[in-house]
Amino acid sequence: MKAHLSRLCVLSLLAAILFVAQLPQVAAQGGEPQYFAIRGAKVVPVSGPPMEDATVVVARGVILAVGGKDVAIPADAWVIEGKGLTVYPGLFDGLTDVGIPSASPAQGEGGPRGGGGTPTAKGPEDRPGATPWRTAANEVSLGDKRIESWRNAGFTTVVSSPKGGFFPGQAAVLDLAGERSGDLVVKAPVAIPISLNPSGGFGSGFPDSKMGVLGYVHQVWLDLDWSSKAGAIYEKNPRGISRPRYDRVETALAGALEDHALVLIPANSALELRRALVLVDRWKIPGAIVGAQMAYEVADELAAKKLPILVSLKWPEAEKDADPDDVPSLRDLRFRDKAPSSPAALAKAGVKFAFTSDGIASPAEIVKAVKKSVDAGLAPDAALRALTLSPAEIFGVADRTGSIEKGKIANLVVTDGDLFGEKTKIKMIFVDGKRFEIREPDRPKDPPKGDMTGKWTLKYTTPEGDEETTVDLTMAPDGTLSGTTTGKRGTATIITGYASAEKFSFTINMPIQGNNEDVIFTGTFEKDTMKGSIAVLSFSIDFTGTRPPATAGSISLGGVQ
Repeated sequence: MKAHLSRLCVLSLLAAILFVAQLPQVAAQGGEPQYFAIRGAKVVPVSGPPMEDATVVVARGVILAVGGKDVAIPADAWVIEGKGLTVYPGLFDGLTDVGIPSASPAQGEGGPRGGGGTPTAKGPEDRPGATPWRTAANEVSLGDKRIESWRNAGFTTVVSSPKGGFFPGQAAVLDLAGERSGDLVVKAPVAIPISLNPSGGFGSGFPDSKMGVLGYVHQVWLDLDWSSKAGAIYEKNPRGISRPRYDRVETALAGALEDHALVLIPANSALELRRALVLVDRWKIPGAIVGAQMAYEVADELAAKKLPILVSLKWPEAEKDADPDDVPSLRDLRFRDKAPSSPAALAKAGVKFAFTSDGIASPAEIVKAVKKSVDAGLAPDAALRALTLSPAEIFGVADRTGSIEKGKIANLVVTDGDLFGEKTKIKMIFVDGKRFEIREPDRPKDPPKGDMTGKWTLKYTTPEGDEETTVDLTMAPDGTLSGTTTGKRGTATIITGYASAEKFSFTINMPIQGNNEDVIFTGTFEKDTMKGSIAVLSFSIDFTGTRPPATAGSISLGGVQ
């Protein structure tokens, strides 16, 4: 009898488990349905002409249908009335490190470091600053608060890569939402970014000059070519032949290239751009160029090589703390003026290009930077394409994202007007079909009593002793704060911040004790001084801050200079 009851209990339990498994996944999505329909909106698919009074149907993370009034809407769909709204594909950042936690500079194969922090090479077999086995797909973390801030600015997708060294790692296409880190990965690897800048000063270890870095990177590609050929010969007939030595760098690079990853070469000036074209041919790699802010001088040459370009949106400008007695050269002034016209020059020449935020601290500034290129002659539809479908094409994911088409991933941004309009607001975002509503941050409304723009030095005492942090702030006319902080624990981006009256607050996110944690700075300011507290975990630390008068902003806000 007891055995019979036990079997009944087991069967009942199994039935209950099967019943729960077959229930709709409503609870897992915060009670929202699996189907959405945005009805009667203006839809800008990018892959085709805009559609008025159109409907987009989203089903289980993909676009089920897009079209006019005759589009069928599932009976259980959540209908969003789209009158007055415009639906765009989710924006796509062509290269960033969003989603990748900060890490100490990679040592690579070289191991020990020189006095300047650059890995010291012991011989030709060493690979200082080379860690191409690191992958964004493995290192992406939902703890990076920039995921939310980028998403709130309209970005649903990024190409993200680790940083540090000459071969920092492999980039991946990531969608900016998911329950687990792996949910963010759309495709990996898609690119191998490289750096051609020395990471230390002269005498800090090889390579310590631009020529040394170029020679070092060139040797890596030569070694990879030799080892690939030697490995193929050995595999075909290993008898009587010494086996090739395993090299972690070469193996990682070879694997990424087999997966059709692009090698991203940094080049900004006309000289660097011409050199990049030569390097692609010399290294025999599938290449793309990152930067290209002086493309207005060489657009036709770039077009002839048919290389894709990732244009940096971090337009050149005068340093905030520059010596007022230092007069910039005419070439520098021309570069600052002409750089935003490079996208228009590339478009006219027929070059495939996309945009990269390239270290811009505040994602809201990215679209503003694109607007600057529109003001400099780039057609608005070309600018939108460079933020959506073009990066998807460059990185081989246009078959699944980048435009509003049936069957593609439901990555959408819904606005109350033209995307590049100054007063346009983002109302909601869809990432992989999951809806995110954008809410205005709750903060004081009083105008700030001064301009906090400039470099501030903050001093405070931790259990480890006295410390200093440099805060590079930019304040918008409405009091919004953006920028970076730099100290002994690394550099972090301000993810949200404001100034109101004499008060301010800003938040960064950085690795602390193995986890990404918010660090909140709050306080008061007056002219070139500030004071307040730093809240992190369960601790609060008082700080004081100063700003050299020469770096203070001169914009008049509320009648105060």
